[in-house]
Amino acid sequence: QVQLGESGGGLVQAGGSRRLSCSASGRTFSSYGMGWFRQAPGKEREFVAAISRGGTRPYYADSVKGRFTISRDNAENRVYLQMNSLKPEDTAVYYCAACKSGLGSTPNDYDYWGQGTQVTVSS
Repeated sequence: QVQLGESGGGLVQAGGSRRLSCSASGRTFSSYGMGWFRQAPGKEREFVAAISRGGTRPYYADSVKGRFTISRDNAENRVYLQMNSLKPEDTAVYYCAACKSGLGSTPNDYDYWGQGTQVTVSS
């Protein structure tokens, strides 16, 4: 089992940057694919980015491609989401999640979730 905890959320102006971090418990972190999702009020949870177990295969939702970067540090049991050129429509609660099967782009692909961290982008 993996326990996840996000940090780094907050208020940022449009065009600014923010780096989210997700820490994971347990000694099997490197056996999980990791993903970031977000959920805005009144909307469904949506895929943002994911990265393979070894960190060599990142992929992104079209809405964030070229602006966000996902990375991981298996020695530190952490996964990161660097967000640049933020837009008001990026405002949401951001969740990290762990996938036992390796990679996925839907919430149902993921087995463990953090509690989320709020990111608010002001215009």
